Formats: sequence, C-alpha cells, structure tokens
Amino acid sequence: MKITDVRAYPLKTRTALVRVFTDEGIEGVGECSPMNIKIMCHFVETALKPLIMGKDPRDTERLWDAMFYGTYKLGTGGTQPSCIAGVDIALWDIKGKAANMPVCQLIGGAARTKFTMYKSIGGGADMTPQQMLGEVQKAQAQGFKAVKIRMDWRYQQDIDPAKDLEMFRLCREFLPESTPLSFDANNGYSVSMAIRQGRKFEELGIYHFEEPVSPTNYLGIREVAEALDVPISAGEHEYTRWQFRDLITIARPDLLQPDIVKCGGITEALRIKALAETWDMAMVPHMTQPSVGNAASLHLCATSPNSSRPHEYTGPRPDLDELFTDPWEFKDGTITIPNRPGIGLTVNEAALKQAAMS
Repeated sequence: MKITDVRAYPLKTRTALVRVFTDEGIEGVGECSPMNIKIMCHFVETALKPLIMGKDPRDTERLWDAMFYGTYKLGTGGTQPSCIAGVDIALWDIKGKAANMPVCQLIGGAARTKFTMYKSIGGGADMTPQQMLGEVQKAQAQGFKAVKIRMDWRYQQDIDPAKDLEMFRLCREFLPESTPLSFDANNGYSVSMAIRQGRKFEELGIYHFEEPVSPTNYLGIREVAEALDVPISAGEHEYTRWQFRDLITIARPDLLQPDIVKCGGITEALRIKALAETWDMAMVPHMTQPSVGNAASLHLCATSPNSSRPHEYTGPRPDLDELFTDPWEFKDGTITIPNRPGIGLTVNEAALKQAAMS
C-alpha cells in the first residue's frame, strides 16, 4: 500500500481537516489544531506531503520521524507538531481500516470504550458569575455529569480573583454534589495567588485546578501543586515527549493534559502515554475539537489504565457532525467508541464541499 495524495481542508467550522489517500482505495481522516487553520493546511500540503508521498501509510513511526526531523527547523512547539498530528491521525485511520480493527484495538486493546465527558465552558473572563451559572445550567440540561469553567484571561495575571471565586461558588452550589466541577485559570494567576485561590476552591469542593500559572513557569506549577491538595493539571501547551519529560520531572503536576491534535498525533501521544504510566500519573487530555480530534483522543485513552477521569468536551456540534456520515453520539453525558475500523468516521463529501473556506 502506498500514499498517493495528502490533502488539507480549511473549513468554516474552524477545522483543519486532513485526508490521506492510498493506491488501494483506503483513505484516512485526521485533524490539526484549530489555530490558524489556513496556515496549518498550507504546512501539511507543502512541508509534510512531499516527505511521505509514495510511502506505506502503515509505517506510522517511520513516517512520523520523517515528518518531524524533516521539518524540525521550522519549530517544534506549535504549528509543526500540530500539522504532523493531522497527518498522523489519518495514517492511523488507514492502518486500522487496513487491519479491519478500531484504532484502540490496534494500539493495545481497550480497557474501556465508554467515557464520561465534562462540559468545558470558556469565556469566563468576559462573563458575570450569573452568566456563567446560566451556561452551567445549560450544560446540565444537555446531560453533562461533570463540568469545567474556563477563564480565558489571555495571559493577564490576577485580574479579578474575587469574581472567579464567586463564579465558582455559584456554579458549585447549583450543581449536585455528585457532579464534579473543575476550574481552569487559563494561566491567569501568579504563584502566590494560585495558592490562595486554590485553598478557597478546595473549601468549596473543586475537582481539579487547571493551568493555574503560566505554562512556561515549571517551577511555579510545582510550587502550586506541592502547596495544594486539589489535583493540578497541565500539558496542553506541550507538544512532544521531550517537553512532557521536562514537565513531569520539573513541574510535577498531578494530571497530564496532552492534546492529540497539538502533540504530534497518535504516534507521539503513545510515547507521552508511556511517560505518564511510567511516572504513575493520570492522563486527562485537553481537547476542544469534538469530531476527529475527540475520536482520536478517546481511542488513545481507551488503552490507558490511568485515563478514567471525565474527559474534556465542548459539547455537541451539529455543524461538525454534518461533515461525517457516521458522527459519534453524545448521550447521557457519555461517549462510547463505536466498533468500527480505524478512527470510526467517514467524510460526507457534499458537506465537506459546502463547509470549505473560499
């Protein structure tokens, strides 16, 4: 089997969709990070495609190395690994289809196929506490059994901790005690403020405390994690196994959050998963793409004994579901991996054409 074409599609749904085609008629679908999707698609087609054309798509590790080391001088902390992710996921999709196996079975077998998803609600910086409560109420009505509220402070520090605390308090008091509620500071606190806020969140019953300080401040993350009992999570801004090695050994968060459409796809995420298991750390991936990226992430986590906590989900997106003839189902707060070969999604050609950006 040989790769005959690689195409990337910037879509109006803020999706950078990747398709890899073969001479045997088996094709794979993948997805890059949703940041600057036209740039992502251009990188895939101009920088990565020439490196893998004519190669066997099932040679996933060899092709990952070819893409990574063939473009590493263009930067290994953003666009490059995110674009590799789109291609790599598509290659695993092909590999699974060729073997007539779901990807989770192909990479080791599923410890679980049903996942509780938590509603990830962003934009807190621009909301009042009452407005965020309204969003949490909508999430409960959608069937979510776990919730996280995000601040999106855009790397400003210690802007309004009192409002953050009031927002969390209102949402925690509304939700049933059995519904976990987490808080994502989006890197918005200084170390001392993160510790003070974290102690107050603990008193209110926080489930996990995400990215309390700058992602570049490894020692600060460690100081917060050591000071608090609540699990501290980090990792969405790390892109390779080497960065995760340093995050684990220096920052020592409690939960690792690799994002499969950022950190090089399934091939590199498997290496990161091995690190997490070696250090006996829970892996709770970051994921804002509720379609291909979400599917690939759940296939990965299905094989991990340390990924039993609720998983991030921004909620059903009919505009994304329309891109596939067989979208995955969110039901009663959960998603179950369908028993289909590969990733388990088939492109709807008509919908893809309609969603294409001009």
